Amino acid sequence: MPDLPPIRARRLSRDAYIDGVLRGDRIVLSQAITLVESARPDDIDLAEEVLEHCLPHTGHSVRVGITGVPGVGKSSLIEVLGLYLTRDRGEKVAVLAVDPSSQVSRGSILGDKTRMESLSNDELAFIRASPSGGSLGGVARRTRETMLLCEAAGYKNVIVETVGVGQSETAVRSMVDFFLLLMLAGAGDELQGMKRGIIEMTDLIAFNKADGNNRAKAEAARCEYENALHLFSVPGTGWTPRVITCSAQAREGIDAIWQAVLDHHDRLVAAGQFEGFRRRQVKSWMYELIEQTLREQFLRHAAVRAELPSAEQDVLAGRISPFRAARRLLNLYTEDSS
Repeated sequence: MPDLPPIRARRLSRDAYIDGVLRGDRIVLSQAITLVESARPDDIDLAEEVLEHCLPHTGHSVRVGITGVPGVGKSSLIEVLGLYLTRDRGEKVAVLAVDPSSQVSRGSILGDKTRMESLSNDELAFIRASPSGGSLGGVARRTRETMLLCEAAGYKNVIVETVGVGQSETAVRSMVDFFLLLMLAGAGDELQGMKRGIIEMTDLIAFNKADGNNRAKAEAARCEYENALHLFSVPGTGWTPRVITCSAQAREGIDAIWQAVLDHHDRLVAAGQFEGFRRRQVKSWMYELIEQTLREQFLRHAAVRAELPSAEQDVLAGRISPFRAARRLLNLYTEDSS
């Protein structure tokens, strides 16, 4: 009987994580991401050290965010787009797919590796499905850190897929270079329901499933949106959002999507705006980390944890207002911290 390869330890040393990530070892990369996502204090300290050593090797990828309502075909399109990058262009791609979280286990519900079977078996691709964990913005709690680890592992293209609900557009926009909004023609979200704020953040609108009997309807929606976009002011980048049709099933329009990504990147670089773009992403990350850390420390505070259940009951019973309950808990935290 041949010797079986040794089972990797669940937790590695700092140098083992760093070396494995920089070598592009997908198993170690997955383990490093698990470490970064951990909320254990000792894991947090180790994760920060790993990230600090990987940071000099990041920042060289194209970061693309893709959002859209459930059912628009995000995962199908991302798989076809990923295969276009790996097979047609010979480039590595990392897909950070964010699943809704189970309210019971807090784990992923949908499992994007099962929905992107062909791409997950591609040696040039890396797929990580992480639960949103109830995080605002439809993105996983450590999506930024995961993105940096993938860049350090040599992935030239990083795609972030969101659950496409609520504040996801704002959260994704703050961490990517290019923002793609997927839509469906005739799905009730035509021009009259267009949210101005979302459109102003969008670099490309793509009407998916433009095939068969839906082709003409998708083309009509494309023309309508293209005309409407002229009513919006041109963003500071000088980039005018494009509107196209595509079909993941028929594998049509995929090259046009990526060409828009490349054209947008070239415009930012030529205008001297790319570095400023990335600096704003880093600044946003810093403030996000401050907010996350303060929330975690607050909820771990012994006095707050002891008082929180009774404060909740007082609010639910109408004995005190949410404002007073929040102030009472915050005072417990700040008194002990001062």
